[in-house]
Amino acid sequence: MAIAVGAVVALFLWLLSWAIHFRFAYTWLLYLLPVAGIVIHFVYKLYGKSSEKGNNLIMDEIHEPGGGVPKRMAPLVLGATVFTHLFGGSAGREGTAVQIGGSIADFFGRLFGLNEQDSRTVLMAGVAAGFGAVFGTPLAGTIFAIEVLAVGRLQYDAIIPCLIASIFADQTVAMIGIHHTAYHIDPFVSEHNFGLNFIHFDYLLLAKIILSSVLFGLTSYLFAEMVHGVKNVSQRLIKTKWLIPVVGGSIIIGLTLLLGRQDYLSLGVDAQFADSVTIPSAFHQGGSDTWSWLWKTIYTTITLGTGFKGGEVTPLFYIGATLGNTLSQLLNAPVSLFAALGFIAVFAGATNTPLACTFMGIELFGGEYALYFAIACFTAYFFSGHSGIYSSQRIAIPKIFDPAYSKETSIGQSIQRRRKFLNHRLSRYKDKLNKR
Repeated sequence: MAIAVGAVVALFLWLLSWAIHFRFAYTWLLYLLPVAGIVIHFVYKLYGKSSEKGNNLIMDEIHEPGGGVPKRMAPLVLGATVFTHLFGGSAGREGTAVQIGGSIADFFGRLFGLNEQDSRTVLMAGVAAGFGAVFGTPLAGTIFAIEVLAVGRLQYDAIIPCLIASIFADQTVAMIGIHHTAYHIDPFVSEHNFGLNFIHFDYLLLAKIILSSVLFGLTSYLFAEMVHGVKNVSQRLIKTKWLIPVVGGSIIIGLTLLLGRQDYLSLGVDAQFADSVTIPSAFHQGGSDTWSWLWKTIYTTITLGTGFKGGEVTPLFYIGATLGNTLSQLLNAPVSLFAALGFIAVFAGATNTPLACTFMGIELFGGEYALYFAIACFTAYFFSGHSGIYSSQRIAIPKIFDPAYSKETSIGQSIQRRRKFLNHRLSRYKDKLNKR
């Protein structure tokens, strides 16, 4: 299963790179983004069925096995994601890889007649394989698969299958010849080191990191709320459903013309022009604009909230790295370190997976700053609140002990409860004003 997932992810990464560079060569393709949205809408309407739920369907099947994950999910999401990027949509790749992993894993589970418990395990292993393969981070893929299902609880019963699957899928991608982007934290002089030789520790830098991580967590909250908000508002206001991606694509085109640059389209990893703001450029002084993180948030939430396909994680990397770059200048802190911290911490807050993101930091940037990675991810996780990009993710142990966040409530239910509470408070406030 893992080898099959790795092979399909390798194909996906190759096609994705081709689509992005093809658009670089033919920039007019952006103006066909609304048409691409219509095509994606009708393909999913005619053939998608339950595949439309994406990652949430896989989580639901792991929590409570039911109808299974359709085999069509893998080719549909692969094609739709490549299509989205070919025409400039601002999306990622993690969601696609996870859905590829879940779809192939479910196929193998049915092929070998696995029982309910083993089917659940192989689905989790498929998630680990897809995540580990698409980013080249097998340990992070392993922990992500056992951590993402429920806030505050790890599914240790599947850790060995997830580890094996993530390693084999990652090695399959490497053997096929697909390479991942390399990141590097530049060395810096520490003036307030406690003298711990085995790990870097600077108490003044630590204070700056904690402050920044609070902002990383709040940014995660903003992103998650905007993704759900754009989707809900567009569904409520636009009754003709195929017009939703048309409106979303048109807004992306309008924003690009307004800003006069295409930096916030697609993944944001490869540079279209020498001065383009990308994730790698954010690791260098002057490699990001002050508000790049906010523009990417707007672009991605509109893209995904109006029906285009792709993941959220690579845009979250972009948002975090560029925000870290901005904060490093405000706080007089090491640029590449803060870009790396934002890279993993915003992701940790938006997915509620601080352990997986800490491991990702170690795998991508090295273990010297592991303590800072952990502090940034755990702090961002806490300050992102009971929000997240996966509405089917359950709250096993609430971050704060409040009756409103009961155990096993899903993120989606939590968001609905919060909205009802705010609407109730707002109506009471209006009643008081009317009485006056």
